[in-house]
Amino acid sequence: MNCDVLIVGAGPAGIFTALELIRRGTKKRILIIEKGKPVEKRVCPKIETRKCMNCRPFCHITTGFSGAGAFSDGKLSLSCDVGGDLPDLIGRQASQDLIDYTDSVYLEFGAVQTVEGLGRFEETKDIRRRAIKAGLRLVDCPIRHLGTEKAQELYRSIQQYLLEQGVEILFETECTGLILEQNVCRGIQARPVGKDDHFEVFSSSTIVAAGRRGAEWLEGICRQYDVLHEAGVVDIGVRVETRNEVMEEVNRTLYESKLIGYPRPFKDKVRTFCQNPGGFVSQENYDNALAVVNGHSYKETKSANTNLAILCSHKFSEPFNQPISYAQKIGELTNMLGNGHILVQRYGDILDGKRTWQEELDRSNVRPTLSDAVAGDITSAMPYRTMINIINFIEALDAVVPGFAAAETLLYSPELKFYSNRIKLDERLETNISGLHCLGDSSGWTRGLMMASAMGALMGRILS
Repeated sequence: MNCDVLIVGAGPAGIFTALELIRRGTKKRILIIEKGKPVEKRVCPKIETRKCMNCRPFCHITTGFSGAGAFSDGKLSLSCDVGGDLPDLIGRQASQDLIDYTDSVYLEFGAVQTVEGLGRFEETKDIRRRAIKAGLRLVDCPIRHLGTEKAQELYRSIQQYLLEQGVEILFETECTGLILEQNVCRGIQARPVGKDDHFEVFSSSTIVAAGRRGAEWLEGICRQYDVLHEAGVVDIGVRVETRNEVMEEVNRTLYESKLIGYPRPFKDKVRTFCQNPGGFVSQENYDNALAVVNGHSYKETKSANTNLAILCSHKFSEPFNQPISYAQKIGELTNMLGNGHILVQRYGDILDGKRTWQEELDRSNVRPTLSDAVAGDITSAMPYRTMINIINFIEALDAVVPGFAAAETLLYSPELKFYSNRIKLDERLETNISGLHCLGDSSGWTRGLMMASAMGALMGRILS
């Protein structure tokens, strides 16, 4: 096969690359290779079975058109201070301008007009005052919340638009390698998922936008083809769930409270991420059978709980420089203790040095929204340094949100974010291999839906 622009991955970065090319009137032939299914065929059976079915050959929550983050919750962070390190690559103002532009495109395709986290200045000041007193930093970030079901409708519209404009999309197809000639990328080797029928795709420009779930795969590609990269950070933590009543002020004022701290004694960076008022804790599965916890919230259907991630950043350099493998081992050990399921434990039990039992969950005020999570002891798998960081951060957060550190607050594990592999890119988002570009979360430069989309829009402008 031959094309002018080849995009590996139909997540936000890949989608907006194609979208921007089309909007700028390109005549180039665009082909997208996507391992998963179209939006309308991405269906998680857990909705009916009430338990994870470990779908093969891929998880429909993490794989398919619109990617993992977009399919789980659909929150657009409208500040360049949130969502990754693209400002370090192209500058802060350029990043913010891209986000503003990308947001306008989302609105054209049906995103909600409402922006959360604006207008409540006095209440925000009060929350910030408490955060400063607790040694935490509150990051201002307006949020446009699509909601899981609305995000699916929006991305279905974008998918249909791209197809109508002549963009070709090969679904259930995976990239297995690159085609290189004298340090120039000529295309990729690919195959239908689960089959051995390899074929080659040749292109003038190859864009790898494999998403967070493709970070490990891309790290392997970098080692195999000598693509310059460096080990970045890996985020290891928990998904915390508490009653809406506890989070009411923060939910109403900010919708998503983005707080950062450096708790003693280690002073590692710890932060909140992906807050879901009235949301649901969910499970995602990776190709290596690793089960990780996440969270999402619908626009219409609400639970009695709010969930959010608390993530601790780890950076490794010498002699060990494989942070993704490190995080995977922690996840595998946690999965082992949960017999393949997500573990959940009450915060009070962690402080008391005991595991949580199901009968204790059954009589708690906070009932798990992840119905098949297994009550147990997450501290048996979590590294000491990480666990101490999380406990001390939760205690600080309790001063900002009274009741957050209650004995019945639930902690789910493992919450892992695989975007540690930082690809070295130039101003054209090109690697040291001519013709090979890398975008989005798998590149290590973005950590969220909006900034990955903005990076894709930039790629489209560069190639147009």
